Amino acid sequence: MPLTLKVKNLTDSGVDNYLHRRDAVVKERYMYPVRHWVVRHARFFERIYRTFEPVIVKLQPLWKSIGYQRAEKPVSVVEKFSKELLFDCKMCGQCILSSTGMSCPMNCPKSLRNGPCGGVQQNGNCEVNPEMRCVWVEAWEGSQKMKGGAQIHVVQLPVDHSLKGSSSWLRVARNASDTQQEHE
Repeated sequence: MPLTLKVKNLTDSGVDNYLHRRDAVVKERYMYPVRHWVVRHARFFERIYRTFEPVIVKLQPLWKSIGYQRAEKPVSVVEKFSKELLFDCKMCGQCILSSTGMSCPMNCPKSLRNGPCGGVQQNGNCEVNPEMRCVWVEAWEGSQKMKGGAQIHVVQLPVDHSLKGSSSWLRVARNASDTQQEHE
């Protein structure tokens, strides 16, 4: 006698809804606590960044000899793994964590890059996702712990969506090299 399984008829939208709910549970259970911890320790992560950035810039001759396009894939994989784990990074390609108290503004449901919307609740939570603390409330709290915390007042350019998924680390190295060449 053949074994038959009764499978609930899931449409594509049903599968998408299931996956979305599952991802939300994983994010709430694991990512939010890590993200909050990082913001509470923003000064420590600022020190790490201030140590790490010059190393990436000094490796610019290596990136140039390999070729930025060839280096892009492996560097962006490492960058995504580390930043997604710690900051719930969305790999926008234009990282401003050091300016936003180590709170990634791309986690804002409205993707706001220059401060909170007018809908932050009195308890500091998001109006779109009331269970989530407002990314910009976290950014402000994190920036107050950082030596370079005043950077939160700098107005950021709009997100260039064509850079999504690319390495901001390589972009920092390339920009530093370009700036250095202009001054020579």
